[in-house]
Amino acid sequence: MSETSNVSPHRHSHVFLGEGHEKSERKTWAVIWLCGAMMLAEIGGGLMFGSIALVADGMHMSTHAGALLLAALAYSYARRHADDGRFTFGTGKLGDLAGFTSAIILAMIALLIGYESITRLFAPVPIDFAEAIPIAGLGLAVNIASAWLLSAGGHHHHGHSHGHDHGHGDHDETKRITTSTGTIVLDVFEDGVPPRFRLHAESGPALTAQAASVETIRADGERHVFTFVDHGDFLESAEEIPEPHAFTAQVRLETETYYVAFEEHEHADVAAHRDNNMRAAVIHVVADAAVSVLVIVGLLLARAFGWLWMDPLAGIVGACVIASWSYGLIRDTGAILLDMTPDKRMAEKLRQTIEGEGDQIADLHLWRLGPGHLGAIVSVITRQARGPAYYRARLAAFPSLSHLTIEVQQST
Repeated sequence: MSETSNVSPHRHSHVFLGEGHEKSERKTWAVIWLCGAMMLAEIGGGLMFGSIALVADGMHMSTHAGALLLAALAYSYARRHADDGRFTFGTGKLGDLAGFTSAIILAMIALLIGYESITRLFAPVPIDFAEAIPIAGLGLAVNIASAWLLSAGGHHHHGHSHGHDHGHGDHDETKRITTSTGTIVLDVFEDGVPPRFRLHAESGPALTAQAASVETIRADGERHVFTFVDHGDFLESAEEIPEPHAFTAQVRLETETYYVAFEEHEHADVAAHRDNNMRAAVIHVVADAAVSVLVIVGLLLARAFGWLWMDPLAGIVGACVIASWSYGLIRDTGAILLDMTPDKRMAEKLRQTIEGEGDQIADLHLWRLGPGHLGAIVSVITRQARGPAYYRARLAAFPSLSHLTIEVQQST
């Protein structure tokens, strides 16, 4: 038998835009207006006062505004067509497509800067320091203002992400219990190992393995009893905790019994929630600011010591920095556009949740639909009389699963 079901039996939304989509759109347009005004001022001033350097910087600002325009248009188009039925899984990936395109533009800019810098390294050209340094400073100020406008009110990761950051102290699966003799701490420990209960006395007498036990009671009435082994500073359950970690734990300590509730909390990878469209926009202004700093340092050293080679050297370093950021953006957005698994740890969690009771996953697909939205197709083989609704309930602990299709096959 085979059944397919989505998260809801009713027709559901395919709007998979990131949180704060419209706010990000407004911020991007604001930066475009700032860059556009500066571009017109530089080109107009350069033509009026005969400064080719000012005109050149204005033209450079136009490429900057163009890249940001791409991001703004992607936000606008995705929002306007979010309910368009032609997009099978919504328009959430438009930001990733725009980010990928911006990354290609960044790579081309890095090549052009690198080529021009190497050319000037071997064939130096005279530099008007009195004009070039103030222009570079003005460009830096505009880029700092742009970065501030884009980053205000949000967190945008444009560097390398370290994925998960789970501390060893308090976390969502740590519970403190006040007893008649002191405070004990019960937590679920799973840092790189199968999940087990850990129990220790925060205050009061030490606990003994013989006097402690935990029984979990799940919403469907299923129960598991866990015994403990003494590890010196703490007690650890001899049995592993099956997924999901959503249950009431009945803690017995000699003659006393306490109840604590555990809820499954999804630990999604940062990359699954990242807005790559905004990330690309931020990288553009940060890369431009970094180049401006390098140019200013190179010009100051060239003027002070006559080292004309410092200016092209600064350009080469800047090109390498931009190329590095461009590569990271191409790698991440390309993986999303190709529907690679966005979060391997979450995929494993899904597998553990389904297979924890003896069922088998025949097929599992997990991909990103948009910032903070994941889609999944799960094919389950079971010997039990269970339908898709049973597995939907078990996977409800993963809120980022915005579009879930479940197929159940009965085995004999």
